[in-house]
Amino acid sequence: MNIVKTLRTLTLVLIITLPLLAAPPPQSASAATWAEQTLSRMSLREKVGQMFIPYVYGQSAYDTSSWAVSQNRKLYGVSNAAQLIQKYHVGGIIYFTWTGNMNNPRQIATLSNGIQHAALVQRVPVPLLISTDQEQGIIYRLPPPVTAFPSNMAIGATRHTTYAYTAAHITGQEMRALGLNQNFAPDADVNVNPKNPVIGVRSFGSYSPMVSSMVAQQVQGLQSAGVAATAKHFPGHGDTDVDSHTGLPVIHHTLRQINTIDLPPFRAAIAAHADCIMTAHIVVPALDSSGRPATLSKRILTGLLRDRLGFRGVIVTDSLQMAGVRQMFPDSEVPIQAINAGADMMLMPPNLGLAISSVVNAVNDGRISRQRINQSVLRILTLKAKLGLPKHPYVDPDAIPGTVGTRAHATASANIANHSITLVRNAHGILPLPRGSGWNVLVTGWGVQTTTRITQGLDARGLRAHRLWTGANPSSTQIAEAVSAARRNRVVIVTTQNVEYDSGQQRLVRALISTGRPVVVASVEHPYDIAYFPSATAYLATYGYDTPSVLALVRVLTGNVNPSGKLPVRIPALGGGTLYPYGHGIRYPEATGAALAGADGAVHLGLERA
Repeated sequence: MNIVKTLRTLTLVLIITLPLLAAPPPQSASAATWAEQTLSRMSLREKVGQMFIPYVYGQSAYDTSSWAVSQNRKLYGVSNAAQLIQKYHVGGIIYFTWTGNMNNPRQIATLSNGIQHAALVQRVPVPLLISTDQEQGIIYRLPPPVTAFPSNMAIGATRHTTYAYTAAHITGQEMRALGLNQNFAPDADVNVNPKNPVIGVRSFGSYSPMVSSMVAQQVQGLQSAGVAATAKHFPGHGDTDVDSHTGLPVIHHTLRQINTIDLPPFRAAIAAHADCIMTAHIVVPALDSSGRPATLSKRILTGLLRDRLGFRGVIVTDSLQMAGVRQMFPDSEVPIQAINAGADMMLMPPNLGLAISSVVNAVNDGRISRQRINQSVLRILTLKAKLGLPKHPYVDPDAIPGTVGTRAHATASANIANHSITLVRNAHGILPLPRGSGWNVLVTGWGVQTTTRITQGLDARGLRAHRLWTGANPSSTQIAEAVSAARRNRVVIVTTQNVEYDSGQQRLVRALISTGRPVVVASVEHPYDIAYFPSATAYLATYGYDTPSVLALVRVLTGNVNPSGKLPVRIPALGGGTLYPYGHGIRYPEATGAALAGADGAVHLGLERA
């Protein structure tokens, strides 16, 4: 076993440090032949259609519900997914819950089969890439009983690359069972900016070597399950305080910072043979002084990603509906600029018909060469062949229960979550709370389901938990009610979620601390919240409000699990400097849980009985 671990470690070092020496896995002759023959049969419009990934409304490929039909007609002039494929010859479709695509596993699998059937009865039969953003953590698209995993930052807190692989492999297995063959994950950004409004816990952390090792394992985990991995957001979205959905971020890193912080995770993804890389709608002056976002920059996509880093797979843009890519050019011009920059597939154009027609016209006018189109489409077809889609486009809905949401998968997720919870502060040894003691505990703060699950978990372990949900940005009345309830309880547990943007949550926690009761703060997303109340009695970071992480939090609170997570980021102090460094984490003394379970808690903690 030690020899195996050593070999895995050496392999990982090579993956991270020698990316340009890695050769892609060989394509089979039949796969290459299928891709080339299929390309030779396609018209220009069919080729261009392959370069777009829209969303579509409906539960099935032939959905006739009035809601789905009206939405699709408004967007595309068609009624359903089958007609969309027939009209536009698109290369992929992305699923969302809000489009009605994902209600339950069997429905999803049936939708996927219908979409593939519609694609394979066309003049030139080409199966589709079917994708979603199943990053896990707070970016979680597929519904229960699909297995939920903790966020990337939670996995980073465990420091176990095997957990990154396991979570990705299981995610890939379950996606493929439902007919999805492409995941817009993993996130390869290095979250060095605590004020980042769009990445945060989607990143594995702020230390580039750790992020790189996790990204490599996730790429391998997904692709070993037959799902194309898509490392994002190139060339690195980790140091921004602007959301590219609503604005155009500018990354002011120097070339040295880009090479040492931002690029290593993408180098690791390339060395791990990532099938796809997604672009970022960010301006990086050190790489391109023109002011173009990376998605539209030939210097970044072709000069850096293709030529310097040697990426041979499919380059996918982030959504073209986002504000960050629509400020310099009109919607008709954006896909032309993206293709000439080096992009192969365009995600979610605001007007699909306009986008395709604009590209076709640009080819006919000589603004885009036919060779350039053929390069991209051949990459797309080659990926589809690698995934086995020409021979095996369909899935068996009856086989879903044996793969999706199994007990073994749930156990794997719970194990990762147990090792991710990070105890940052524990004054007076307040934690763990003594199981079976009957202590009155107030559970308050952010999150309806989060506070409910914590309350239920404490009750099940012999504590008397009382729930008072105060929500986001609690009012003065809610804060006063929480303060009154705190005085009637022995301990207070308050959940927070990104308090930097929520003065009400800040006031709530400070008011609870002023009662003199022990206050245990549990941040259920960004771990940076403690900077706003460093005097809290105890502080834990879960890195997400997903069910596995919240249940693991309860186990840590009551000593069923000894916290072993280590901060995957540095927590800065509000006045400057570092409040807690990268790698900080506290464990309970081994005998603490057993001792407290049989001790008089009031004496042990010096607390007044409530």
